[in-house]
Amino acid sequence: MAAKKVKINRAPVLTLWAAVVAERLGYDEEEALTLGRAVAGLNAQSKGRRLGIYEEPDRAETEEAREKPAKAPQSVSLLGRAIPARKTEQGWRALTKGEPIDPDSVRRYLEKKFGEDLGDARAAMTELAGAYAPRELAGRAYDLYEQFRPEIPEGQKGWGAAGVLDLDQIRKLGRSA
Repeated sequence: MAAKKVKINRAPVLTLWAAVVAERLGYDEEEALTLGRAVAGLNAQSKGRRLGIYEEPDRAETEEAREKPAKAPQSVSLLGRAIPARKTEQGWRALTKGEPIDPDSVRRYLEKKFGEDLGDARAAMTELAGAYAPRELAGRAYDLYEQFRPEIPEGQKGWGAAGVLDLDQIRKLGRSA
């Protein structure tokens, strides 16, 4: 098999990896897709604030949100993040702005970003996730991502930039586990 490299930015890579990890931890595919999207979104918000691309939330808005008696979401821990989530009739769904994420929208997003490489990327990541017991994977998943994520320029220059995702490197990480 020829070396497989995919030019892509980090957000879809993190979305897919987090979804694969969530599946390994026992969530079904649709639950996992929403959780993966939420992890990538929260990471993007944090990085955007750090780089000055996004403003910090207004203090009055955050205090108002805390005081609302609305249904408090539960959270799911994934890749070191507490993901707001809710149990629906269809299963767990990560939330964005208090609303459940549609797994089909995440599926379309990944298909668009990875194109014909989605199956190969998912297979490599699934192999890596399967090399670890679920409990160990839960603790190491973000560190593993940092080892294979695409390299991009530092700071604002790297915001949204594409890098190279080396699928063979992901497989090697799984074989060396």
